[in-house]
Amino acid sequence: MTEPSTTGLENVPLFAGLTPAALELLLDLGQEFVYDPGTTIFEHQAEGQTLFVLLEGRVRIAREVPGRSEELLLILERGAVFGEMALVDGAAGSGTARAQDHCRVIGFERTAFDDLLLMRQDLAIEILWNLVRILCGRLRDTNDRLCLLAASTGT
Repeated sequence: MTEPSTTGLENVPLFAGLTPAALELLLDLGQEFVYDPGTTIFEHQAEGQTLFVLLEGRVRIAREVPGRSEELLLILERGAVFGEMALVDGAAGSGTARAQDHCRVIGFERTAFDDLLLMRQDLAIEILWNLVRILCGRLRDTNDRLCLLAASTGT
């Protein structure tokens, strides 16, 4: 674990529209991690307390399907957010996250965001609205995939 660098955070959709001072504050709240290819970042159904932002590399999100092999859900690219369910509801993860290649991420513990809500409500609200937009986009993508699946199976 190392100190987060300031490069790239301004290009992350979760932090869109934030001032340089706000980004610096976020860097103080986060912790940087580096993962080698194939390293598990978190497991499906593991209790999570960290939201991750992908600064470099790609992360594979997958899930074991009973009676089948692992099912790829998505590959995340630079700027993507994952583990966000831990931040919102503290529930177990819905998939396993693995480094697809060399990855650098910044992690934000749920307690750090709770502190941000108390200290800087204006900043926390901006970030939460950006998170809502990201989650809405993912829900639309999931709906599209379900429609394609239903059409291909005739159900």
